[in-house]
Amino acid sequence: MEHKNATVALAALGHATRLSIFRLLVQAGGTGKLAGDIAQALDLPGATLSFHLKELTVAGLINGEQRGRTICYRAEFETMTALVAYLTENCCADDLSCERPGGC
Repeated sequence: MEHKNATVALAALGHATRLSIFRLLVQAGGTGKLAGDIAQALDLPGATLSFHLKELTVAGLINGEQRGRTICYRAEFETMTALVAYLTENCCADDLSCERPGGC
């Protein structure tokens, strides 16, 4: 993952509502959740939810699939994994006493 992409993803997750949405979608797994179900679970008005879903989509953290008149959203697990790998890729690199020489 590039530094710029990591910055965008972390900025998106830096908002409490977006973090809650993302965690809900991670918990849902590959099945995802319909927009209305997300709104209900987090007690969010439709316009507020739409705004935050757009930000998470732009950051590449979620994707949406049209299902009739609604959209099913899913977490992008590859992006999440790449972000965690980016954050830990040089873990303990300068610590000669590290007990995890292969990294975290």
